[in-house]
Amino acid sequence: MRKKSAKGVVVIGELNIDIVAAGLSESPKMGAEILATDFQLTLGSASAIFACGVAKLGHEVTFVSRVGTDDFGKSCLAALREAGISTRHISRDEDLKTGVTVSLSTQGDRALVTYLGTIAALDHEHIRMSWFKGHRHLHMTSYFLQSRLRPSFPQILREARELGLSTSFDPNSDPSHAWSDSIRDVLTHTDILFLNETEALELTRAGTVRAALKMLGTQVPCAVIKLGAHGAVAIKNEETTSVRGFKVEPKDTTGAGDSFAAGFVSSYLRGRSIAESLRAANACGALSTMGTGGTSGQPTLQALRRFLRAHPASEGSP
Repeated sequence: MRKKSAKGVVVIGELNIDIVAAGLSESPKMGAEILATDFQLTLGSASAIFACGVAKLGHEVTFVSRVGTDDFGKSCLAALREAGISTRHISRDEDLKTGVTVSLSTQGDRALVTYLGTIAALDHEHIRMSWFKGHRHLHMTSYFLQSRLRPSFPQILREARELGLSTSFDPNSDPSHAWSDSIRDVLTHTDILFLNETEALELTRAGTVRAALKMLGTQVPCAVIKLGAHGAVAIKNEETTSVRGFKVEPKDTTGAGDSFAAGFVSSYLRGRSIAESLRAANACGALSTMGTGGTSGQPTLQALRRFLRAHPASEGSP
C-alpha cells in the first residue's frame, strides 16, 4: 500500500463518464464517418481526473460532488473508490442523469461533446465546510459547466483559506467564450491558477502568452499557463519560470491538463520549487497521454520519479 500524506486534498466539482474514441486520423466532420483505433468508457470530468492524479501521487483525497442513481453514477463512484478516494460526500440524485462527455481524440488534439446532467446540479447547500477539517489543499475546476455552484466559488475558496487550506483553480474553457468578469472574484481567493494558452489569452485579452502571464501575476500569487507538448510557464512573486515539455508518442490527450495540474499541486505541496513543480507537471501530463482516457496513463509517485530520472532537466523556453 502506498504511503499517503499526513493531510489531504479536497476536490469539489463535477463527475461524469467519458466516452473516448481515440486515434482518429483526422478531425470529425458532420455528415462523414471516420474510424478510431481505440475506444473506452471511463471515469471522466476534470475534477475526477485531477483527483485520481493526486491520489496516485500519494495524497489522501476527498471528493465532493453529485451523481445520478443510474449505472453511470455507480461507475463513477466505483472508479473513485478503486483509486482510494473518499466518496462519502458525494450525493446521489434520483431525478437527474449522471453527466456524460464524448471525447473524439486525434493525436494532437480533441473535441468534446458534453451532456451536463448532474454536472450542473451541485450547489453550495450540498457542501459543509466542516468536511475540510484535516485537509491542507482545495482544488476546484470546471467553473463554467457548474452553473449552480458557480456563484459560490469565491465564498468556498475564501472559507477554505480561512481554515488554513491553500487553493488552486482551473476554470477550463468557457463554451460561450465570454469570460464574464465574475471570475475575477474567484481569482481573489486563488493561490494557484491553471489555464491553457487559449484560456489565458481569452481571459486576459492579451496578445501573447508572456503578456497574459504578466497580467495574471498581478491577480494571483502563482499563475501557470499550460502549453501542451511545448511545456508550461509560470509566474510567482514577479519571477517567470519556463520549462519545456517531454517528447512522447501520445495516444489520447483527454485530461492531460488535469493530470498536469495534479502533478504541479502534488510537487508544490511537497515544498518543491516552481521549476521542479512545472517539470513534474509536464511529466504527469505527458504520461497521461500514453493511455486512453484521462486516468489510465497517470503515474504513481514512484513511476513519476523514475521518468524524471530518465529524462534530462527541461528548464528553459518552451
